[in-house]
Amino acid sequence: MMNRRTFGKVVGLATGATVASLAGLPALSTAAADARGTAPTLPPVTPGTHTSFPVLKQVRAGVLNVGYAELGPARGPVVICLHGWPYDIHSFVDVAPLLAAQGYRVIVPYLRGHGTTRFLSSRTVRNAQQSAIALDIVALMDALKIEKAVLAGFDWGSRTADIIAALYPQRCKALVSVSGYLITNLQANLSPLPPKAEYAWWYQYYFATERGRLAMQDKDKRRELARLVWDTVSPTWKFDDATFDRTAAAFDNPDYAAIVIHNYRWRLSLAEGERRYDAVEQRLQARPVITVPTIVLDAELDPFTAPNDSGYRDRFTGAYEHRTLPGIGHDLPQEAPTAFAQAVVDVDHR
Repeated sequence: MMNRRTFGKVVGLATGATVASLAGLPALSTAAADARGTAPTLPPVTPGTHTSFPVLKQVRAGVLNVGYAELGPARGPVVICLHGWPYDIHSFVDVAPLLAAQGYRVIVPYLRGHGTTRFLSSRTVRNAQQSAIALDIVALMDALKIEKAVLAGFDWGSRTADIIAALYPQRCKALVSVSGYLITNLQANLSPLPPKAEYAWWYQYYFATERGRLAMQDKDKRRELARLVWDTVSPTWKFDDATFDRTAAAFDNPDYAAIVIHNYRWRLSLAEGERRYDAVEQRLQARPVITVPTIVLDAELDPFTAPNDSGYRDRFTGAYEHRTLPGIGHDLPQEAPTAFAQAVVDVDHR
């Protein structure tokens, strides 16, 4: 189990791990799937069918006391679902029961700065660089004695799952990554994007200002900002106030503003990371390949969705499939829970 005392050792050990080299780009095939067992077709669920998780737990893991939902049999194969911003575990409130019904043990943690997850020490830097969040999940797996899991996420969650799959493939059985390869390359992020793409990232630049920081510290303003983002990036999702409010409660975490601001400023090289993560970040800046079986899901109406997967296809060197979901926006697992859960089951059978 990774506690605060041993956390630094794990960060150090990460530098010694090896990532498989480029070895071709095999595609998933029906024949290969049949050889490993055909994945069942999941029954459709209407988005919004479920509104809460029956069990919420806490566990000390690394530098955190992590809050998480858990569904399914305790000895079932594990799926860890990872949320993004400005969202929380409720992005998977319809996904988790589908997977649990198939015999999976489903773990849905609040990322640092969200919901009931808390830092164990007031002295810990409120850091949200990508390696810190990824190592939180490795620590959670250690605390729960989970050797290996299917990792599935979107937004911050995709990036986190991608990192673990790339650097710790022995901990990742398979991967579902919304929007593809999201490991941040700081040097690349210094280059401007086309204006339309920059426009979609307006809040990232807002957070780079003092006004943006103050807005995130104000409970009402951050809720209004998050609601605007939901409306903008999921233009066809007809969620109600209650759905948003359930997630917005996670923004009341005392470290929420600091974590969100640091994450977006760090991506633009406007905030420093911690030295203890430097070795891991150096490996990530080399754009390591992902060798585990992967299904990439793209949401057609998500403004951050790339036109195709050509920009990152060579980063996935194992079995791979790309699926585009028409009419779906950024919060893909909550807008299309059946398709997301089906991707998890399918990739687990490859």
